[in-house]
Amino acid sequence: MKCTACAGSIEKALKRLPGIKEAAVAVIQEKAQVVFHPAFVDVETIREAIVDAGFDAALLEDPVEQSTNTVCRLRVRGMTCTSCSGSIEAALRKIQGVKTAVVALATEQAEILHDPRVVSCAKLMEAVEDVGFEAELISAGEERNKVHLQLEGVHSQEGFRNIVTSLEALAGVTEVELFPTEERVVVSYDPDLTGPRCFIEIIEQTGPANMYKARLAMGADRRPDMKTEIKHYWNLFLWSIIFTVPVFLLGMVFMYTPGIKRHIEKKVINMLSIGQILRWVLSTPVQFIIGWRFYVGAYNALRHGSANMDVLIALGTNAAYFYSVYTVLRSATSHSFEGTDFFETSSMLISFILLGKFLEVLAKGKTSEAIAKLMSLTPDTAILLTVDEGGSVVSEREISTQLIQRNDIVKVLPGSKVPADGEVTWGQSHVNESMITGEARPVAKHGGDKVIGGTMNENGVLHVRATHVGSETALAQIVRLVEAAQMAKAPVQKFADRISRYFVPMVVLASALTWGLWFAAGKASWYPKSWIPSSMDEFELALQFGIAVLVIACPCALGLATPTAVMVSTGKGATQGVLIKGGAALEMARNVDCIVFDKTGTLTKGEPSVVNTKLFQNIALKVFFTIVASAEANSEHPLAKAIVEYAKGLSAEEPFEQQQVEDFKAIPGQGIQAVVMGKGLLVGNQKLMSENGVSLPLEASEQLKDVEVLARTAVLVAVDGELTGIISIADPIKPEAPAVISMLKLMKIKSIIVTGDNRGTALAVAREVGIRTEDVIAEADPKAKAERVKELQSAGMVIAMVGDGINDSPALVAADVGVAIGAGTDIAIEAADIVLMKSHLEDVVTAIDLSRKTFSRIRLNYVWALGYNVLGIPIAAGALYPSARFRLPPWIAGAAMAASSVSVVCSSLLLKYYKRPKKLEHIVH
Repeated sequence: MKCTACAGSIEKALKRLPGIKEAAVAVIQEKAQVVFHPAFVDVETIREAIVDAGFDAALLEDPVEQSTNTVCRLRVRGMTCTSCSGSIEAALRKIQGVKTAVVALATEQAEILHDPRVVSCAKLMEAVEDVGFEAELISAGEERNKVHLQLEGVHSQEGFRNIVTSLEALAGVTEVELFPTEERVVVSYDPDLTGPRCFIEIIEQTGPANMYKARLAMGADRRPDMKTEIKHYWNLFLWSIIFTVPVFLLGMVFMYTPGIKRHIEKKVINMLSIGQILRWVLSTPVQFIIGWRFYVGAYNALRHGSANMDVLIALGTNAAYFYSVYTVLRSATSHSFEGTDFFETSSMLISFILLGKFLEVLAKGKTSEAIAKLMSLTPDTAILLTVDEGGSVVSEREISTQLIQRNDIVKVLPGSKVPADGEVTWGQSHVNESMITGEARPVAKHGGDKVIGGTMNENGVLHVRATHVGSETALAQIVRLVEAAQMAKAPVQKFADRISRYFVPMVVLASALTWGLWFAAGKASWYPKSWIPSSMDEFELALQFGIAVLVIACPCALGLATPTAVMVSTGKGATQGVLIKGGAALEMARNVDCIVFDKTGTLTKGEPSVVNTKLFQNIALKVFFTIVASAEANSEHPLAKAIVEYAKGLSAEEPFEQQQVEDFKAIPGQGIQAVVMGKGLLVGNQKLMSENGVSLPLEASEQLKDVEVLARTAVLVAVDGELTGIISIADPIKPEAPAVISMLKLMKIKSIIVTGDNRGTALAVAREVGIRTEDVIAEADPKAKAERVKELQSAGMVIAMVGDGINDSPALVAADVGVAIGAGTDIAIEAADIVLMKSHLEDVVTAIDLSRKTFSRIRLNYVWALGYNVLGIPIAAGALYPSARFRLPPWIAGAAMAASSVSVVCSSLLLKYYKRPKKLEHIVH
């Protein structure tokens, strides 16, 4: 590489590949760092793409070696603004072994990708605490199939050894790690064979009777204890008020009250009065005990080369307090000096700021209510059944839901919640799944049906075999998605981060200039002496202006403008069945001007069924479907499943018997080929037939036209190179599809169909839903879908791709916003940026509308936060004083500063009342 143009061409070549999430090329280091989805692209393909671009490439870092990196999540307390989160990120990134570090101010969490062989979570916590913040471990690395147990009552080395030996002897345990100093043990295990309940029972049986105890240690409850923090700030505020109110009365009220004034102005030593002594004594605990946290925060920030809100508060309150101490001491040693103290300024500043912090924490607690509500769906306890070999219940007992293991049988009573994902083994009932899927109507459940943990059993008793427990459940995955979304920073957040880096130093400089200019102007008599209040001199007037500038500036409001809005909107989306994976997806969704829809399972119900079969060879229908269905049974495509189901239902007297299949091969976007009963078989579309030299008779061509006119899908079958039959499959349009396409038109969003189906069927579907003929791309394989998305992007469009299958995944990754239908495949959901849990198309409109509303709110937050500082700082500096004699006392400036961050959080909280567009409410499924 010779210049940035070379790097740009390499990045462009890499980003054309399916599955590339991020590509960055450094010219000087001659290195490329690529983040990719291994399901769609491998390292060798990436290397070849660089070589094809005209450059040499060699692998520096083995991706298998990179897979040892794990994610450590910490809760961080004590942050006040984005400079705090920035200083923590900077400190973490300096540590060897740390790959990336993201600290979220609103959620008070840090997510660190690190190599555990180089640096441990304990070291990361020490680094956070060294910067001056409290750190608490939430999770360490991949916790699946690994459990942390806290031991109690174990005090000897022999006891620890016995516990490890007992656990290692347990079937299914793969590794036991002991941490004697922490009295903690970590067990890795096979969840099909054992689980946490077995470990706890074994530990309790190992020691003397009732001596050894164990409980789940980490990850049992990831909810932040907001009540404790709220109570902490409330108590600090109450204590500060106890001292501040008397100071305020002595300095601002009693001084003008006849009778009382005479007593408090009584001189004790020279010009020192009783009122000054009382104000000094009462304000000192507020300044140095209650306000100690501001000193600690300011010290830690300055020690690491940054400046935060604590620095501004410490400077402002110290200036007021220590100048007041100076006036007191000078009054005590002088017979003529009568200075004005500002003890009430420093005390009231701290009190109002603490009140603001209390209100801010209270409001921030409400932003994470969505996660708390989701987590509270899981019941605390479950009824565990013991069954014999015949399936009869032997006994039942109540256990903690966290101790349910895979394959346990649990009893779900009417009116109680399902404790884990599972399968009904006995009983029948209706289950309300609206809290997970958003589906309003209760769903009938009986033997063999799947149930979701956290849903409500309405009537009838169910016995459920747990299939997914702990972090594997659908609810746990939804919570993780929402938490990850709230951690991820939206690109617009960078704006606030850049400002906050220079904000505090600039405010300190502005404060110093304000004091200096007013003081110099007073000494030089540039303004009349009548401007100076009778209780002050020019120095004190200038000092008040300088302090007001320091304390009115608010970096917090800027820092909270984006993350709080993203937190509330992603939480609100989750409660409506729309999972948005982070601020970046939310921000990009608002700019979407073209949506590419897959057809099968997206615009259609994805429940196709065989409606007609036309045979062109002398072959029995039963034999024909036995051959075709035997091959299609190996495919996951919805059309294949429809054929298999039809074959099974052809004859009740002679059940379908699957034949042995050889040389099976799925051809994406075309169909399948295989050898069944010694016959070469091709099943798929016209493209598959033409590429394999199968000619279509005139009768077959006419049949195809008839099928396409009826908006059905034609599946062609060739046996030994001869066209044998055409299977006609109908997949009904989703009833909401036409209304959704109409709504998107009103939102000025273009809709396009890209499908692997034949053109006639695709056009028929397009006519039904209201999409133009020229906006239909048919017979497209997965690669062609992704290429079409990139063509639209190159034309300047912001593209959202909506799909549900594996064949949609490359296009989902290639699109600016990938939207996966929740009922689709896991790989499609993994590749998408937005997941529609209910599989309802109108949620595409909901997602885009919510993103637009969110960023309107973020813009409003920024206007408020910036406007507040732009207007407030000049007023505090005395811009209105010459014309209107309006002066902002420092304590009022402090109250305004506290109110600004609270108002931004409250503004974001209004997103909790978001409602979908009214037209969507009338859509019937």
